[in-house]
Amino acid sequence: MLRHSIRCAGVVVVGVILLHGGRAGAERPRRPAAVSTPKAADPSPRQAELEAAFSKMLSNATLEGSFTSTGEGVDPTKLSREKYTLGDVKKIEGNFWLIPARIQYGEHDVTIPLLLPVRWAGDTPVIVVDDVGLPGFGTVSARVMFFADHYAGYWKHGKHGGHLFGVIRRDEKAAEANNAEKKQSPSSGNSSGGKQEKKQPGEQ
Repeated sequence: MLRHSIRCAGVVVVGVILLHGGRAGAERPRRPAAVSTPKAADPSPRQAELEAAFSKMLSNATLEGSFTSTGEGVDPTKLSREKYTLGDVKKIEGNFWLIPARIQYGEHDVTIPLLLPVRWAGDTPVIVVDDVGLPGFGTVSARVMFFADHYAGYWKHGKHGGHLFGVIRRDEKAAEANNAEKKQSPSSGNSSGGKQEKKQPGEQ
């Protein structure tokens, strides 16, 4: 029972790192009432390039890898599998990113859109989760970095923790379809250079 609980905690924590942190504990910074704050400066051209590359790397991608568990009563060399299927990943405001994701492990299969904080270590994006509350598991903390179509990091839950790592695979066809949809305007059906669509026999 203990090993099963720890294993489930590890999988859920990995999901929290990538997907659940915004919902459970990554709250937006609160601003003091009646105090005006200066508007954040636009990112530099270099930072904008890094953020665009990060969005491209994760959008419509599948993260497949493994995680370990450390602590009393568990084998730290045992690897457990994990898989996360992401949607269109994009920056929303400040350091927060929207990451729609499907989490699959064991008999569980859920899809949820979540907001997560992303910090930068030079040119490397790092998802940061600190003391996020999980019903039934307590609080968790984690750090996960992304680089060259790989991810790696560390998770901690109570007296247990572990490593996590894996590869990032993208569905290029889905990405192309998503980009094409973005380029279409609401009136795209009438944007054919003035040419009318040919009607089929019997159509009005």
